[in-house]
Amino acid sequence: MEESKYLKISEINNYIKNILDNDYFLNKVYLKGEISNFKNHTRGHLYFTLKDETSRINAVMFQSSARGLTFNPEDGMNVLIEGRISAYPASGSYQIYVEKMELDGVGNLYIEFEKLKEKLYKEGLFNKDKKKPIPKYPERIGVVTADTGAAVRDIMSTIRRRFPICEVILFPTLVQGEYAAENIVKQIAVADNYHCDVLIVGRGGGSIEDLWAFNEEIVARAIYNANTPIISAVGHEPDFTIADFVADLRAPTPTGAAEMAVPTVLDINNILHQYQIRLNKNIKNLINTKFISLRNLRNAFVLKNPMSLYEIKEQKLDKLMDLINRNIKIIIDNKSHEVEVDINKLKLLSPENLINNNQNKLNNVVININNIIEKRISNTKHNLDYLINTLKLVNPLNILSNGYSLVYKEEKVIKSIKDLKIDDKIRIKLSEGEITGLVKEIKD
Repeated sequence: MEESKYLKISEINNYIKNILDNDYFLNKVYLKGEISNFKNHTRGHLYFTLKDETSRINAVMFQSSARGLTFNPEDGMNVLIEGRISAYPASGSYQIYVEKMELDGVGNLYIEFEKLKEKLYKEGLFNKDKKKPIPKYPERIGVVTADTGAAVRDIMSTIRRRFPICEVILFPTLVQGEYAAENIVKQIAVADNYHCDVLIVGRGGGSIEDLWAFNEEIVARAIYNANTPIISAVGHEPDFTIADFVADLRAPTPTGAAEMAVPTVLDINNILHQYQIRLNKNIKNLINTKFISLRNLRNAFVLKNPMSLYEIKEQKLDKLMDLINRNIKIIIDNKSHEVEVDINKLKLLSPENLINNNQNKLNNVVININNIIEKRISNTKHNLDYLINTLKLVNPLNILSNGYSLVYKEEKVIKSIKDLKIDDKIRIKLSEGEITGLVKEIKD
């Protein structure tokens, strides 16, 4: 066997890849389809499958191209893709390498839907505590929908069948098209002034484009601001619109909205029957209770022995009299004590007592002043004697009495012979009197 004629798998895969890469038509292709099996790799590359009703193709969008996306791809989105077809040799499969990707028309509506939904959610228009309760037994129901079509027929027939005594008023409106949203808002405002117990706002099923009027912001705000409770009934079970989130109650279908809005006659009859049973039972219980009370009254000891009731009252009266007397005595004692205290206060405040107290205070003050004066005189005399003795000790005249003298020159006391010159006039002060003289030199 000649092995040279057998190719490796990688060789044939690379050969096919080379053919695809060199095909002019496959180097620039434009596809549209729905995203499925979407995977966002940690490195930023996007892997997914692009499919239509009958076929699918693998797709990859590298990070360098994915940076230019204006939305976050998700499964179920319809997209328009520009790229090239090539093979992936490792798996032997071909795929499209996506260079550009944008949302298809329906996909754009989906993005608008999500943006408005997030905006109104943050504003609190979906909060459960803002939802108005739906009355159990409405007398008048307003229906805002198209005046033709299955939706209005289903709502009307269901209400008539289930609760025929309820009045139904139709407020016809456009439910799709360019002016549908404005028309719906107008009719909600009109219906809100008709004193309806509840409004049903909606239409039958359709595509997202058909239902789009109920995704408009003005419709959502009209529903939220209405004073009348509103049940939304847009499309079929899987269909969700912004109106469903804002409404006080969401019904899966128009027929479901009518069933939620009214009870059935059978349900009411059952409730009335239950009320009748409970009422009869309560009446019987009340009669039995009153009968037992009457029987007890007939057999009451007081009625058979009326004097016993008088005796009990007499005992209570005696106890009350004793209590009154005790309280009166306590009050009198308290008041007597208060009077005695007041008398003692008055005695203390009488003029005679005040004069005596002030006289005693005055006498004490005089005695204290005399003591202070005598003590002050004694201290002063002692200090004076001390000063006189001190002056005597330092008085130079006392020294002169012991035979000493003071020599003055021009009124200045001479302390040294160096302070004198020959023929200086001097004055000598003695203990008794003064003498004057001249300084002379004495020669031996």
